[in-house]
Amino acid sequence: MDVELRYQQELDYLYSFIDHSMTRNLRNAPENFNLERIAQFLALLGNPQSSYKVVHVAGTKGKGSTAALIANALFEGGYNVGFYTSPHLSDYCERIQINHIILSHTDFIKLIESMKPYISKVAGITTFELTTALAFLYFQQQKVDFAVVEVGLGGRLDATNVVDPLVSVITSLSLDHINVLGDTLAQIAFEKGGIIKPNRPVVISPQKEEARRVLYRIAEERNSPLIEVGRDYLYSAGAHNLEGQNFMVWPKEEQAAVNRYIESGGRDEWSPKRFHIPLLGFHQIINAATAYSALETMKKLGVKLTDDQIYNGFSSVVWPGRFEILSRRPLIVVDSAHNRESALRLRQAVEDYFPGKTVTLVFGASEDKDIEGMLFELLPRVNNVVATKSNHPRAMEPEKIVEYVLKFGKRGFATESIEASLEKALAVAGNESLILVTGSLFVAAAMRDVWKSEQITHNQPLLKKVM
Repeated sequence: MDVELRYQQELDYLYSFIDHSMTRNLRNAPENFNLERIAQFLALLGNPQSSYKVVHVAGTKGKGSTAALIANALFEGGYNVGFYTSPHLSDYCERIQINHIILSHTDFIKLIESMKPYISKVAGITTFELTTALAFLYFQQQKVDFAVVEVGLGGRLDATNVVDPLVSVITSLSLDHINVLGDTLAQIAFEKGGIIKPNRPVVISPQKEEARRVLYRIAEERNSPLIEVGRDYLYSAGAHNLEGQNFMVWPKEEQAAVNRYIESGGRDEWSPKRFHIPLLGFHQIINAATAYSALETMKKLGVKLTDDQIYNGFSSVVWPGRFEILSRRPLIVVDSAHNRESALRLRQAVEDYFPGKTVTLVFGASEDKDIEGMLFELLPRVNNVVATKSNHPRAMEPEKIVEYVLKFGKRGFATESIEASLEKALAVAGNESLILVTGSLFVAAAMRDVWKSEQITHNQPLLKKVM
């Protein structure tokens, strides 16, 4: 059997079902999303999601980073840990991992084949629902202790929301997918808050008040203990550089001791817990504090985990495509910012880590995104813009992006591929500029692949053109 050929055939089969994420405007009717199909299908498989403990993570931004931090800490704690995330960067099977090992193409083939007798019994089942079921089944077969499950879209009606989690986690909320989830923060929070389960604790990142009120109300209605970062657990940033950053975190009960520590100038024998993460940007400290709060909540529920194991998990986490430095010379950074709020955080990170650097922006985004809002946040820090697009069917044409750029009084160049955009950016930026690639995870992922391919195949030919 040619495994790669069979894998592609089975992947094509999976994509032959309804895939709202690959359709322009997401085929935007909310009625496309419900839990009946996935619940029915999982019942046919014997409800594999009930055979292990689950940490369920939703949010607009930071959910992937937070989930990765939690999963890695549990792994360092000696547990067998499943990790389900989306979308992928390069290979579809990246979405499903156990202990950092990506689902093999051989196992993917076996899992699809084992599910086929049941697929025809559920009308209208979608690609994402099948992928979710596949992940849950694989985790059961491999006898994981925990599955850290990232929500795909929203929360309330997302296919992952059939789990009964040990703890739910909701990271930073902002406007995104408004044609599906709603055009106010309150509506977004209602959808994301749908993962809060009766009598199960929920940990939330700091939120804007409009979203915070909704989450509090849902938690109260469901008798769910709510742990809020910034209220129940506090944090403080430490030193940072291009290798990572340090931070401290402590429960509110230790605030008096923290005050004494600060007053002593750090000479007090006691100090708050300190951690290091290789993820860059202040927003990642908030994500890490959220992950820590979730892990501490789990410890109170009987999960055995030490501070050293959490430290090791945080300090060794790998989460590519998020303010990731691909190259120091030329300086290339890729980031998955895809809404206005995340674009603002990205600009703040650029100002923090690269003060005074001129910036050439490589930008591509989906048509349904707030492109004008993202550019409004990014362009004050940018000299030139190279517009591009990934192969995603919802990608906006680069010429349309340039039209937005020109409105802001910046110079823009349209390119028809990621490869062409990199070559143009290198030519425009010169040797001392920062090339910042963002607008969507698909663009960031494609640039990672192009850069990697150029290094392997040609030993940095594009760099040589501008030296």
